[in-house]
Amino acid sequence: MSRPRKCRRILGTPRVTYFKPQGIPMTELDEVVLSYEGHEALRFADLEGLGQEEAAQSMGVSRHTFGRILADARRVVAQAVIHGMALRIQGGDYVVAGCQRATAGRGPGCGSGKGFADDATDRMQPTVKECNMSKIAITSEGPRLDDQMDSRFGRAAGFVVVDLETMETQYIDNGQSQVMAQGAGIQAAELIARAGVSCVLTGFVGPKAFRALSAAGIKVGQNLEGITVREAVERFKNGSVELADRPNREGGR
Repeated sequence: MSRPRKCRRILGTPRVTYFKPQGIPMTELDEVVLSYEGHEALRFADLEGLGQEEAAQSMGVSRHTFGRILADARRVVAQAVIHGMALRIQGGDYVVAGCQRATAGRGPGCGSGKGFADDATDRMQPTVKECNMSKIAITSEGPRLDDQMDSRFGRAAGFVVVDLETMETQYIDNGQSQVMAQGAGIQAAELIARAGVSCVLTGFVGPKAFRALSAAGIKVGQNLEGITVREAVERFKNGSVELADRPNREGGR
């Protein structure tokens, strides 16, 4: 029986998770994937200039493991730059230190949201905002927290934007999407991206809209319907909304 892989500790997931060469359609591009722990290793070693011993301690791994993560990450970035490929940042075996919500990795126990009971975690303790989850949008049939969620994304009536720290709300009307023959999902993604949200809660998201949201660094919580906006927010705050890594609808919307 193989030994389960240990989750790598990161301070937070990046806001921007997709990069592509300018002027080349997505359909013509090959794609490489950089894991969240690879992104963290690059930040520690190449941006902040930490030594491998210190960086490994911050991530809760051995120096050897950190070196391997860093080498893999550099190779992925080099592939994207040299061969003109799109770069997606997602997935891996990781846990966000100090966050109260699940952040899914592949290994058993990853993404438990319980953090680590050690000195390194005590020093970090990122807030919800540092985990890029302080401002979220919910597809809604109306402007109030007690209005019903709209299960559609691209053709939702509108979006209630909620600041999780203050619970202040803002409503973004999406009525123009109702008359669009196509591209409603991409248009909706641009609307909420301009509002500065980091996550959207909805029912169903098609592949084009999901791709646009990912490119804007916006996480997606889907499969939510039949509840109010307020209930959706509470589920998110309680950690019962799983963030998606793929769309749950084949067509648009």
